[in-house]
Amino acid sequence: MRHGKSGRQLGRNTHHRRALFRSLVTSLLQHERIETTEAKGKELRIIADRIITLGKQGDLHARRRALSYVRTKSVVTKVFSDLAGRFSERKGGYTRLIKTRRRIGDAARMVVIELVARGVDKKKSPESKEDRGTSVRGAKSTSQETTAATF
Repeated sequence: MRHGKSGRQLGRNTHHRRALFRSLVTSLLQHERIETTEAKGKELRIIADRIITLGKQGDLHARRRALSYVRTKSVVTKVFSDLAGRFSERKGGYTRLIKTRRRIGDAARMVVIELVARGVDKKKSPESKEDRGTSVRGAKSTSQETTAATF
């Protein structure tokens, strides 16, 4: 019986499972969006939130703890510089799971796990939308005025 044991085993031994989650967390924090199975995604969410919380702490001990888990130094630098600032006002829940499809080979449930506040460079900034919208509206109103003036 598994009294008091938390976490999914995922059919792997301890070393393989730890290596799997280390690489998944590194990929998620690097790309900010990955696709994986539902069971792995639910476990990954716990670990990724913990690493981002370490980034929000920002001290040397937190950085060393993050470096002991995440595989690349550049990702840890990103967590402590970029992601910690993005999530500074948020108390938790830095990731979201979106159920997508069933995998063809084994019909496993697939999810997309992504950071809630994704990078600005990946999305269009709201200022550019406003500028675009006002110029289009302005063009429409001038064209309507000219058509009204001709009649």
